[in-house]
Amino acid sequence: MPDQPHEAHPQLFTWEFAADPYPAYAWLREHAPVHRTTLPSGVEAWLVTRYADARQALADARLSKNPAHHSEQAHRTGRVGIPGERQADLMTHLLNIDPPDHTRLRRLVSKAFTPRRVAEFEPRVQQLTDRLIDSFAERGEADLIHEFAFPLPIYAICDLLGVPSEDQDELCDWAGMMLRHMKPGRPGGKRGGVGRAVKQIQGYLADLIHRKRADLGDDLISGLIRAGDHGEHLTENEAAAMAFILLFAGFETTINLIGNGVYALLRNPGQRTLLQDSLGRGESGLLATGIEELLRYDGPVELATWRFATRPLTIGGVDIPVGDPVLVVLAAADRDPERFAAENTLDLARADNPHLGFGHGIHYCIGAPLARLEGQRAIGTLLTRLPDLQLAADPAELRWRGGLIMRGLRELPVSFTPR
Repeated sequence: MPDQPHEAHPQLFTWEFAADPYPAYAWLREHAPVHRTTLPSGVEAWLVTRYADARQALADARLSKNPAHHSEQAHRTGRVGIPGERQADLMTHLLNIDPPDHTRLRRLVSKAFTPRRVAEFEPRVQQLTDRLIDSFAERGEADLIHEFAFPLPIYAICDLLGVPSEDQDELCDWAGMMLRHMKPGRPGGKRGGVGRAVKQIQGYLADLIHRKRADLGDDLISGLIRAGDHGEHLTENEAAAMAFILLFAGFETTINLIGNGVYALLRNPGQRTLLQDSLGRGESGLLATGIEELLRYDGPVELATWRFATRPLTIGGVDIPVGDPVLVVLAAADRDPERFAAENTLDLARADNPHLGFGHGIHYCIGAPLARLEGQRAIGTLLTRLPDLQLAADPAELRWRGGLIMRGLRELPVSFTPR
């Protein structure tokens, strides 16, 4: 292992770090690009921060997604993986398995979660977007996280999954409970709140899948039940686990994409004006490249989900022992000056932008088309309908949900001319 620098590395995983982690990640990229650290949960893990190393790690078959390759106790107590998923018997999803099981499951899920299905869903996403903006447009002020960025993806994914409208508010409440109680350094969540919410969601999804088997529709859960290949089908448990991970990964990432994205545009008025002028001319090209740049510049997923070394390997000149967790820091890799020119500058027209916001390799995000659709509809419509949108708080006073994996604003107060 290379000699460690004498200069002390910046403090990680504090509230101050969550507000702006990029200076610390720049230090790590330069001085300790593959850095062993103790996480707030007490688990020791390697942080990979350079772009080239990150791409290697994300596609390296020697890094398993299965927590069984680390510590049974760590996963049982919620210190690795998604809190509560083990207790709720929701382990068999794409984020926790390797080939050949991953290959089979992804193939079957892809049959239900097709680009055509997502494209056909665009009018519904637009309808939800307009309805939510209507709910606060006359007031001249809003909290864009609680009133817009949070409800939009949760109701959208509920519609896509086929959750009846009368059940969606309850599912929204459980999802909100997960967000409120997930805090770094608190395995299982505050007072077990995350575990309880996950258990309630699991029970609901299992019952919904059972009901849909008797009356298949054109929704995603029906598609998961229907999906088959050479006699293979998803088991009921696999279908529930996949519905859960699509719900979990599909709403928090999009909340952060919308919240972080709008905040970045408000803090970069020149880029925001370019985008609004483009939208005013009826052009969509800058919005499409702009979403990709927002994913790179301040993306919703700070660290890729857990990986565990199944064999000795070397990343960035550093030897990783068997069993050690590896966390690829997407936020650091996507601002690596060795890969991105003007890495700390928001450039919505950036053409050469192979960001890692959706991952890389066989675990590339299956919901990327839906996230792009929701981000474009939400941000594009918001800037069109509320053109004089302004931040209504001191940036230094804004609170961030930081910690492991996700990073996003807790609130985003804005003001605008009432419409």
